[in-house]
Amino acid sequence: MSNQFQLFKRRRFSAMFFTQFLGAFNDNIFKQALILVLTYTAASQLGVEVSILNNLAAMLFILPYFLFSALAGQIADKYEKSKLTQFIKVLELVIMAIAAVGFVFEWYTLLFVALFLMGTHSTFFGPIKYAYLPQAMKEDELVGANGLFQMGTSLAILVGMIVAGILTQLSHSLYWISATVLVVAVLGYLAARYIPNMPAMQPDLKINWNIITISLSTVRYLYSLPFLFFVILGNSWFWFYGATFLTQVPEFSKVILHGDESVVIFLLTLFSVGVSIGSLLCKSLTKNQVSLRLLPFGIAGLSIFAIDLYFSLSSLNINVNNDTLLGISDLFGTSGSWRVFADLFLLGFSGGLYIVPLYASMQAYAPKSHRARIVGANNIFNAIFMVTSAIFAIVILNALGLSLPQLFLVTGVLNIVFGIFLYLKLNRHIKQAVIQTNDDVVI
Repeated sequence: MSNQFQLFKRRRFSAMFFTQFLGAFNDNIFKQALILVLTYTAASQLGVEVSILNNLAAMLFILPYFLFSALAGQIADKYEKSKLTQFIKVLELVIMAIAAVGFVFEWYTLLFVALFLMGTHSTFFGPIKYAYLPQAMKEDELVGANGLFQMGTSLAILVGMIVAGILTQLSHSLYWISATVLVVAVLGYLAARYIPNMPAMQPDLKINWNIITISLSTVRYLYSLPFLFFVILGNSWFWFYGATFLTQVPEFSKVILHGDESVVIFLLTLFSVGVSIGSLLCKSLTKNQVSLRLLPFGIAGLSIFAIDLYFSLSSLNINVNNDTLLGISDLFGTSGSWRVFADLFLLGFSGGLYIVPLYASMQAYAPKSHRARIVGANNIFNAIFMVTSAIFAIVILNALGLSLPQLFLVTGVLNIVFGIFLYLKLNRHIKQAVIQTNDDVVI
């Protein structure tokens, strides 16, 4: 474990780590602050339902992943990565300046524009950071680096949401939010300045600017590499699974646990810390090798603890007055609550064991000349699966009328079926992947 953290002493790792950490941190400060402002201020001012505004916000942030991921992958393969990252971080500063104006003057249309642009920024940065790792890291560092990246992303999301919640409670909160996102954007740019030069993998690539044809072409190319295709399906399933659970945390915290806002943060923290620890352990458990040996344990854990969460929530019996909300300390003394807490932590832990081997495999087995475009294809599928998770939850909870615990049960059972399918497909195609790793076919 100590060797894993030694990577922070190497500029080729630490500069990109802090660049991506600050980017994810800023994303989530801005998104969460905007959602809170929409929920508590904008909805009443505009006379629009909160759910409509919040769903519009979610759609605008995900939309660029559909539109621009394939284009972003081309650009990341064609150009040198450190300068490209610095340019994108300058754009983040511009976007956050637009957002600051929107917050200060309460121009909600401008805030929605900034949200779409921030989603676009993340879309173009994703292929760079994941194609950067296998290029900058030695072979025996790749799993450890991915574990640290996954840990950093989980913590950045969590801390960003917490900071947004704190900022919105301050007097002159919109000014505090504006100043914070600008400062974090500046820090992200400064971190990017330290990223070492990382040569382009295909500098003679002719970029196809037609986002429809290049998206289809990229997906077709991915399908010609069956091992990578199923790796990316596995990655995207994790986004489906995580979105299905985490989206419901505020509701089951309030409705089932009768918990206040602090309980929501505590539950999200349990999940995020679980993902972080599971991710970090991957290096030691695989002995620094890019390997799928941990995948069955991750799949099993994601199902076992989802199913147990159904039973633990169903057996809870919390008697409170209708308007009474419990704090964390109150729930600690409630019979059965510790089992719920353990299930959420172990779900996150299993997710870490599941996702790190898949990301490391995607990077290690992607043809070098197409690595960033493979990541772009991954982002397209991630976005599709995240949108599908929202539709899935609506069907289960509203159309079928099932409860939140039953949603978790159904998801856990589906994970068994998908996990077995995924593992069999990956084992079937991995030998072919080794042969195709250095394939430089041009799209």
